[in-house]
Amino acid sequence: MTDRKRAILTGAARVIARQGVRGLRVADLAAEAGVSTALIYYHFKDRPGILREALAFIGDRADRYTATWEGEVTTRPSEPRQLLEQTLLLEFQDLPEVRENSTAWGELRAHSVFDPELRDELAAAGAAWVAEVAGHLAALCPAAPPGAVTAAAERLTALLEGLSVRWLSGLLPLEHARGLLREAIGVEIDRLGSHPVAN
Repeated sequence: MTDRKRAILTGAARVIARQGVRGLRVADLAAEAGVSTALIYYHFKDRPGILREALAFIGDRADRYTATWEGEVTTRPSEPRQLLEQTLLLEFQDLPEVRENSTAWGELRAHSVFDPELRDELAAAGAAWVAEVAGHLAALCPAAPPGAVTAAAERLTALLEGLSVRWLSGLLPLEHARGLLREAIGVEIDRLGSHPVAN
């Protein structure tokens, strides 16, 4: 990706987080990124193209910041439960980039209710995230049926998204959101662990 295209996508994430999808104007994006509107149309055919690529950019950026905790590089835990908790809780970092990313992601997800063009990309990104969490849960609870593991992963990721919106809206303190998520992780692990080991 060229530096200018990265600057445009960074600007798009910032404008979406600040003004919402409906507030994203190409002229505002050009000013935010420090480029011409012609360059934006050169890289992105139209506004839906900007939104699709911004969504992918936000997802890639989340992959990067979930390798750090409060700006510090973290080591990958060797214990499956710690790895599961880290995967989910790293979404709750009180850092400008994380707040911006989470806000923009939530705005794009909400916008898809009215604009179906983003739904396929959101569905694919959501499915990948559920599969990652399900993989950690399966490592913890190998006797649990795959369907139960997937359902638990769907509940945890949906809860995280809801808690994230409340935290970003100022309705829920960050530590309380983290605590609620940790409790939910424990509940799901206990439920999955109640399945007998098949002989």
